[in-house]
Amino acid sequence: MSRLTHVVSGPYAPPVAARELTVRSADGTPLHVEVHGPEQAPAVVLAHGWTCSTAFWAAQIHELAADHRVIAYDQRGHGRTPASPACGTEALADDLEAVLDATLGPGERAVIAGHSMGGMTVLAAAGRPVFRAHAAAVLLCSTGSSRLVAESTVLPLRPGRVRTWLTRRVLGSRAPLGPVTPLARRILKYATMGPAADPHMVEACARIVHACPRTVRHAWSGVLDGLDLDHALREVRVPAEVVVGTADRLTPPVHARSLAAALPQCTGLTELTGIGHMTPVEAPGPVTGKIRDLVSTHVTAHTHAEPAEESA
Repeated sequence: MSRLTHVVSGPYAPPVAARELTVRSADGTPLHVEVHGPEQAPAVVLAHGWTCSTAFWAAQIHELAADHRVIAYDQRGHGRTPASPACGTEALADDLEAVLDATLGPGERAVIAGHSMGGMTVLAAAGRPVFRAHAAAVLLCSTGSSRLVAESTVLPLRPGRVRTWLTRRVLGSRAPLGPVTPLARRILKYATMGPAADPHMVEACARIVHACPRTVRHAWSGVLDGLDLDHALREVRVPAEVVVGTADRLTPPVHARSLAAALPQCTGLTELTGIGHMTPVEAPGPVTGKIRDLVSTHVTAHTHAEPAEESA
């Protein structure tokens, strides 16, 4: 049971997809993609973060799939998408573009939500033509655009070279995480979740994170260490909501505030009191609500307005 890749019961157990498909990225990497909900419903695309998988979005999928077409995919090396030698923000952008192109019809627009590395994926793809053709609005959840290691507060030390050096060694460790034990849960909760996170939330996250191969975890830690997507913020030319937990140690609120200040069309910054890095799991209601509101405002409302505009 210690090697389960996700929990199998409760609100964080991944639902069965209406359909699954394999999408080829620009370099041929086969991406695992799931589609949930009615085919003609307004679309939402979900991009998960480092060491996670589509299972991370289980709470959002359960809620949204009743009246949305929810598209979730595994980042390369994560979940059911195999690892690839190509490891970087350009590859992340290629993958998101491939998913959008394969799952959305011509002219169809969607809300794209990214958590952590998924948010960085959104930033990396923002200037791409396929992204611009399909993105109606975005949610950037618990993410940042640069200085991830320097700003991390996982280690309770004063900011500076020593903390940065030690944090780099911790986050970039090649050591296997091993089975999900009580100690492993405590460590994961401290590093990635708020102090009030319920045990079933911790268990759900631990199963997902521990399922990520250590080679993949290490390879992508290097990408995050050197991340610099500040220039990409001006390319996000659609409405953008930013969400962060005040107890986030991996991407503290300083990142969210910087994003909100730099995004051309930031429509709101929400700081969730006491919530850690795993916001979609720790605060499923607020995160799902933000996605639903973005769809209502920027997808559904525009779709309903088109016939009236044409008749006028």
